[in-house]
Amino acid sequence: MKILLLEDNSILSDILFHHLKNSLHEPLHVSDGKSALNALCEQKFDLLILDINVPKMSGLEVIKEIRSYKDTTPAIIITAFQDTAHLKKGFENGCDDYIKKPFDLEELDLRIKNIQKRFGLEGDDAISIDKGIVLMPSKNRLHVEGKEYILAHKECEVLRYLVLHKNRVVSIDELIQNVWEYDTMPSDATIRVYIKNLRHLLGKQKIHTIRGNGYCFE
Repeated sequence: MKILLLEDNSILSDILFHHLKNSLHEPLHVSDGKSALNALCEQKFDLLILDINVPKMSGLEVIKEIRSYKDTTPAIIITAFQDTAHLKKGFENGCDDYIKKPFDLEELDLRIKNIQKRFGLEGDDAISIDKGIVLMPSKNRLHVEGKEYILAHKECEVLRYLVLHKNRVVSIDELIQNVWEYDTMPSDATIRVYIKNLRHLLGKQKIHTIRGNGYCFE
């Protein structure tokens, strides 16, 4: 997975960076909140690991900021605070899990695996959409009633995102923010073509167009 690591402690960041690298992830390390936001504006990540107490902008402020423009990238906060008030604020701002200092690397691995399962980020893990319908994101494959279909990469990502946010309206802007890189913005027509192709494979009843709002997977 592509992971953004926000940590200002040079010793801890070095340990975490190399551990993530050795675990076959693709980490990018930044040491302050502003740099984290800049990185998020330039590329897409699968997971954020953010320390709360960092320079320029706290990890909590980073999460709050990205959630305000509908970036739903999973986030784990690292905190030295032991009180529940900071944890409550973290969840209110949009974090998905937390880990308290000091911690061992095995605990970090377990929390990352939990995020992978919750958000369908496991490389070889299939996502069961419905009876007889299985999506395999790592291979851009969709299985429908025993037939295998090869999807375009972005087409697969669109479907994965809609499935992970099932039964709620996903706007065009949210879809673009979370599926495409900022420098390769798709046209509305491109998205409509992907939706049309997916409906052809899944059946029209699976993906609904909510006029003026976006799409809803049911």
